[in-house]
Amino acid sequence: MSAREWIGKDFYRELGVSSDATADEIKKSYRKLAKENHPDANAGNPQAEQKFKAVSEAYGVLSDPGKRKEYDEARQMFGGGGPGGFNFPGGQGGGGFDVGDIFGQAGAQGGGFGGLGDMLGNLFGGRRGAAGATANRPQRGADVETDVRIDFVEAVKGATLPLRLSSPATCATCGGNGAKPGTSPRLCPTCSGSGLVSRSQGAFAFSEPCQDCRGRGKIIDDPCPECAGEGVSTRTRTLTVRIPPGVDDNQRIRLAGQGEPGRGGAQAGDLFVRVHVAPHPLFGRKELDLTITVGVSFAELTLGGTITVPTLDSKVSVKVPPGTASGRVLRVRGKGITKRDGKQGDLLVTLQVAVPSTVDEKAKAALESYAEAVKDQDPRPEITELLQGR
Repeated sequence: MSAREWIGKDFYRELGVSSDATADEIKKSYRKLAKENHPDANAGNPQAEQKFKAVSEAYGVLSDPGKRKEYDEARQMFGGGGPGGFNFPGGQGGGGFDVGDIFGQAGAQGGGFGGLGDMLGNLFGGRRGAAGATANRPQRGADVETDVRIDFVEAVKGATLPLRLSSPATCATCGGNGAKPGTSPRLCPTCSGSGLVSRSQGAFAFSEPCQDCRGRGKIIDDPCPECAGEGVSTRTRTLTVRIPPGVDDNQRIRLAGQGEPGRGGAQAGDLFVRVHVAPHPLFGRKELDLTITVGVSFAELTLGGTITVPTLDSKVSVKVPPGTASGRVLRVRGKGITKRDGKQGDLLVTLQVAVPSTVDEKAKAALESYAEAVKDQDPRPEITELLQGR
């Protein structure tokens, strides 16, 4: 169906509903009319068949929220909505207004269909070519991503790293205009610098990229020897990347404007640096807290005492209360990760009893003496109670 035919129809009238009808009302009316006029129930009735096609077409537009919105906007734009349809030749409104004039004027201005063309193109499932839609328009440069690997301490404390990149950048020889030094691009005579040319076909005017300048609006007679007229060349550059304190593994750091250069004077893209953190042999991490597991003896847990624990900077003394169970976590305030905003974590010390694989005679005798002294103390009363009940 052409744009002229679509605009000249009143889909609300076809379904017998008002323009503010709800989706349920539209569906209910469609089902009723489709059932009444279905070809299977009206064999040999061309009027019923035509009505069935008309209500199906109307429902296809009004049941889709996006298409209905575009249709309503077109009705409002051209003063439609009455029983007589829209004011176009061939419709019943008889307003003497030609939709072809709209398209022709839009094409003459080098802008394609404009808002109306986009609206109708969406409704009919078509679209303007990507090259035509973006021809001669400034285009933001693409974003670039790279990876860096740092050690655990650098991630906690922050670091400043040099980063070497080989990536597209504005050509240093021509300054990005694509022309050989001493020369300049000239305005394309075919499209007058718009990057688009228009052609008409019936009621429609189509815009497409200019073939002579490839949609750029300018012609380069003597291209730059370094970038071959593209205005962009690949070069190696060194950047300084500041890794903030407390960065997480796999976190991305954004460097604004350090990606690929833009086209037509548009801004450059961004550079994203993905950080990979190597594990530490002793320390782990839980958000802003540092974690460490420390081996202690049975006597230290039973009798209590003070143990020395390392930190990333130095060491701290940690008091172990008497009767501490193996696996208990002790917290040392303020010895974790400090971020730039002042937030600070702690050092979490997990105590784990260290069981010797062998003992000498003296230690063995002491352990046997201890076992005899505490033989009436059941270390697993819950299990003993369960076993006795069976």
